[in-house]
Amino acid sequence: MPRLLGVDIPPDRQTVISLTYLYGVGPQTARELCHKAGIDPTVRARELGEDEVARLAALLDKDYIVEGQLRRQVSQNISRLRDIACYRGIRHRRGLPVRGQRTRTNARTRKGPKKTVAGKKGVKDLR
Repeated sequence: MPRLLGVDIPPDRQTVISLTYLYGVGPQTARELCHKAGIDPTVRARELGEDEVARLAALLDKDYIVEGQLRRQVSQNISRLRDIACYRGIRHRRGLPVRGQRTRTNARTRKGPKKTVAGKKGVKDLR
């Protein structure tokens, strides 16, 4: 099982697909990596040699921000927004949608399950 940047990539998939299991590497970046490293993207990951895996690791270290470094950068960006108390930072702090989505209905992914608030029942007037 090939291991890149501390992550086991699936051996039974094509190299270009296996590379997308790394955080920060999508399909386009995976194709670029294979092209720059001179690796056939359709070869299964288990068939990669040690030198090919080393070339991929070197390219990832040199040219791309992935895995732990990218996660750290994203969390630092969010904490910066929180610290300066801008609108987006406040939304992050409150756990609400950040990018302008409606919250009167929907937004259950960010807000969590419904918290029912006891309201007034429709009491009929007695005349």
